[in-house]
Amino acid sequence: MTDFLAACVVAGTPLVFATLGELITEKSGSTNLGVEGMMLIGAVMGFLAAMNTESPVVAILAAAVAGAAGALIYAILTVTLRANQIVCGLTLTIFGTGYAQFVGQPLLGMSAPSSVISFFGKISIPVLGDIPFIGPVFFQQDLFVYLSYIMCGLAAVYMYRTRMGMNLKALGESNAAADASGINVALYKYIHILIGGALCGLGGAYLSLVRMPIWQENIVNGRGWIAVALVIFVAWNPIKGFFGAALFGGLSILGLRLQAMGFNVSQYLVDMIPYVATILIVIFSTYKKKKESQPPADLGNNYFREER
Repeated sequence: MTDFLAACVVAGTPLVFATLGELITEKSGSTNLGVEGMMLIGAVMGFLAAMNTESPVVAILAAAVAGAAGALIYAILTVTLRANQIVCGLTLTIFGTGYAQFVGQPLLGMSAPSSVISFFGKISIPVLGDIPFIGPVFFQQDLFVYLSYIMCGLAAVYMYRTRMGMNLKALGESNAAADASGINVALYKYIHILIGGALCGLGGAYLSLVRMPIWQENIVNGRGWIAVALVIFVAWNPIKGFFGAALFGGLSILGLRLQAMGFNVSQYLVDMIPYVATILIVIFSTYKKKKESQPPADLGNNYFREER
């Protein structure tokens, strides 16, 4: 059981980064449906940097910068030019998919450098890793998993315990009211959209450098869309986002687990489970009545100061 739960945490790690990225973006009032594209851009650029430098640090930075660059395109179009957010997000996904296929074509079948793979090997944290049940599940993991813990904690503290986090929440609820109170709406949106893109890029890099360190096309395989739904599922809460990502990570590996236990289950049927759950989340989210479970009031609305 502990092995399966530990595998759920690993499988959910790319979703943690992507969910945090989209959550922060949506808290600023922007709906970026380009998560899949940004993850692919981060995955391919992180892998390419690893192949050329054999440095895990450079690879991580390249993935984060690449994801942020994709988000910058979205920010310019939606914040500065006030283009439709949904259309721009979908376009970013299409762009990211094509970009990853083009750049990654010469890399097909190549394995990440051994120095990078070994750097992201499992590490048991002293004392914590020895705790029964909890230790093997949470504290005998790789560096990327531990980074996801840190990011979730930092996001929670930032959003609920800092002035800038409160400003971010105000921005998502009403762009005009935030502007009237002295918040630089455009600057806040740019910063948080770029942070969101960088986190999505890291989620993609985890797939190409740690989870499956051999480059293959469509390595993200729909996880970006699951992350978008997860933001709704966890009610825009970063701590809940971690556990929601682990849950969906578990659903994605459930088929392999059942087959290992001797059950004759169609892999194609099991592969459908995360996506069916995603659809159900979107459907049932419309029935949430609690205020804290509702999306930011100004989500998806472009802001033009002269229209106040």
